[in-house]
Amino acid sequence: MRILITAAGSRGDVAPYTGLGARLRADGHDVTVATDELFAPLVRAAGLSFRSLPADPRTGGQAEGKRQLMSAAAAFAARLGQGMAEAVTGAGGGADLLLLSTTTAPLGWHLAEATGIRSLDVHLTPNAPTGDFPPVVSGTRSLGRWGNRAVGRFSLRVTDRLFAGAARTLRAELGLPPAEQAAVRRRQEESDRPVLYGFSEALVERPSDWHPRHTVTGTWWPHRDADRLPAVLEDFLAAGPPPAFVGFGSMPAGDRERLSALVVDALRRAGLRGVLQSGSAGLATDADDVLTIGDVPHELLFPRVAAVVHHAGAGTTAATLRAGVPSVPVPVMADQPFWAARLVALGAAPAAVPFRKLTAEGLAGALVRAATERPYADAARRLAARVAEEDGAGRAAEIVASLGERP
Repeated sequence: MRILITAAGSRGDVAPYTGLGARLRADGHDVTVATDELFAPLVRAAGLSFRSLPADPRTGGQAEGKRQLMSAAAAFAARLGQGMAEAVTGAGGGADLLLLSTTTAPLGWHLAEATGIRSLDVHLTPNAPTGDFPPVVSGTRSLGRWGNRAVGRFSLRVTDRLFAGAARTLRAELGLPPAEQAAVRRRQEESDRPVLYGFSEALVERPSDWHPRHTVTGTWWPHRDADRLPAVLEDFLAAGPPPAFVGFGSMPAGDRERLSALVVDALRRAGLRGVLQSGSAGLATDADDVLTIGDVPHELLFPRVAAVVHHAGAGTTAATLRAGVPSVPVPVMADQPFWAARLVALGAAPAAVPFRKLTAEGLAGALVRAATERPYADAARRLAARVAEEDGAGRAAEIVASLGERP
C-alpha cells in the first residue's frame, strides 16, 4: 500500500511516526511522511519519503492570553489545511491509506471523504474521553467518572471550534457539501474503523470504558540511525560515575543563561555530574563536571545515566521507562503534567517539579532522591521489563495489514 502519515507539532509529535513508518516500510509498504520541513532529515534518515506541511504551530509567533491563543490556533489550522490538501491531492500526492495524528486528523477526515482514501487515526496520547482519568491536557485532578467524561467531551468541542473555520474552507475547496465539524467528528466516532494509540500500558492502562475499536499498541519508538554516541560524550561518561541527564526537549524556557546556571547549581548541590541537552531551552555551560550536547538517541544514553530530568513529554517519559532509569519530571504545559503524575504514581519518580516553581534547591533535592534511593530505580526497572515485552510498531503494522485484506 501507499501510506501517507501526516503529523504536526514539535519533534516529539513527529519523531514517533518515523519509527512507525520504518516498520511499515519493512513490511513492504510505500511510506511517506508529511510534516514540517524542519523534520525532513528525521524522515529521510528513516528511509521514508517526505512531503512538506506548514506544520510548526510556533510559526505564527508567541501568543499571550486566551483570545490570542485561540486566534493563533485557528490560523495554524487554516495553514495546515491548505498544506494537507496539497500533500494529499497535489502533484506527487496520492495514497491508499492516510494515517492521521491528533493534530492532523480533524482536517484529514475531510480529505479522506473527498478523495475516497481510507484513513486511520494514530495518536500518541489517550485523548478519547474516559471516566478513568481527566483529559490529558486539562490537569491531573480527577473529577470522578462522570466529570472526567464530561470534561473530555467538552475538550473535543473546543477542538471542533478551533478547526471549524479551516474545515469549512477545506470542504468548499474540495467540493464537499457543508458539514459542521462536530458532525464529521461524530461520524468518525460511530464508524467501525480502529483508532490506534502509540503509548505503553506500562504507563497508562487502556481505559476500561473505551469502545473496542480503540487499540493501544505500545510505544512507537523514533527511528534510530546512529549506533553509537558521539566520542566526546563517550569520553565524558567513561571519566566518572553516571551523570544526571537534563533536557527540556522542544520547550522554550526564556532566560537560557539563568536556567543553565540553575541546573548546574542543582547538579552540584546534589553531588552529581551532568549532561545538558541544549534543546529549545538553549541549555549550555562550560565546565569539567557538566557536558553540553545536542540531539543524541535517548535509547543509547539514558541507560547510562543516574537519573533523567525532563519536561515529561510523552516520548521522553516513555524513553526513561524503556531505559529503566528514575526521573525528575519538570512539566511545562499541555499533556506534560499528566505524564509527570503517571511517573510519580508508578514510583519511577520522587515528585514532579513544575517548571514555573523550579529552583536549584528543589531540583537538587529531587535529584538526590531519584539517583540514590533504591525504590525509584527498582520501580523503573520493573516498568522497563513490561515495556520490553511490547512491539508497538509491529502491532500497528498488523492492524494496517488487516485493512489491506478488507474489501
